[in-house]
Amino acid sequence: MPHVETLIVPRTSDLGDGVHVRRALPSAQRRTVGPFVFLDEMGPILFEPGKGMDVRPHPHIGLSTVTYLYEGAMMHRDGVGHVQEILPGEVNWMTAGRGIVHSERSPSAERGAGHRLAGLQFWVGLPSQHEETDPGFVHYGLDAQPTLEGDGVRAQIVAGSLFGKTSSVQTLSPLFLGDIMMQPGSTVVIPAEYEERAAYLSRGTVEIEGQTYQPGQLLVLQAGQPVTIRAIDDVRFAILGGEPLDGPRFVWWNFVSSRKDRIEQAKQDWQRDRFDQVVPGDETEYIPLPPPKA
Repeated sequence: MPHVETLIVPRTSDLGDGVHVRRALPSAQRRTVGPFVFLDEMGPILFEPGKGMDVRPHPHIGLSTVTYLYEGAMMHRDGVGHVQEILPGEVNWMTAGRGIVHSERSPSAERGAGHRLAGLQFWVGLPSQHEETDPGFVHYGLDAQPTLEGDGVRAQIVAGSLFGKTSSVQTLSPLFLGDIMMQPGSTVVIPAEYEERAAYLSRGTVEIEGQTYQPGQLLVLQAGQPVTIRAIDDVRFAILGGEPLDGPRFVWWNFVSSRKDRIEQAKQDWQRDRFDQVVPGDETEYIPLPPPKA
């Protein structure tokens, strides 16, 4: 059996203001990997002085968002009152639960000087028993994430357990997320302890079973067997997965739920100002509900 079950080439989405992202999940070939229901890669984007990322206040339900930067900085604000600058390698885990509103913008210092921005954003679907939990946000520094280094490989365990190490990041379901960097010619073996696993390549070329794979590809790995990845050149990829969710999830705009009627309720709540829409420090703008597709 081939070690790469499915190869996904992300589509590009335009967020406006010259910001484009590559959306690997959900896709036509694969909706989820473990509890991960969404994966975007942004950048590298070079912002000129005075320009920056501006994701205006918008709502979420039924998920946790994970912002993980490779370069640059981002300022998180939410309706619960959290204000946190996001820096490379740190973990910012926001649980929407029954509903939260947040914004993501370039900090003023970076905006004034001009800067580069690159990184990944993940959405983790919540188990059905936690879909309506209270919203919250937790910031974790580098000391919460164990690292392993040797033989040309550096692995940072962002969340969950991998390679015998466990992150301090708290999750609501069994999962793993790792940041892997490899020097040319090095190899790493991805263990088979989780049912669903995938690798998203951000930099460099890798080889698996004699087949090469390029940046901007999501490799869904065959279940039940270890997979050896060899770096052809300087490589960086995210490894993610875990146990599948307890049933299918519906995804519409920024809403995730096991129930279609809950998605419809969230649409009406956002249109009719039933969310706590005020984000302290970012009160003047918000993203309206998208119009129905024709």
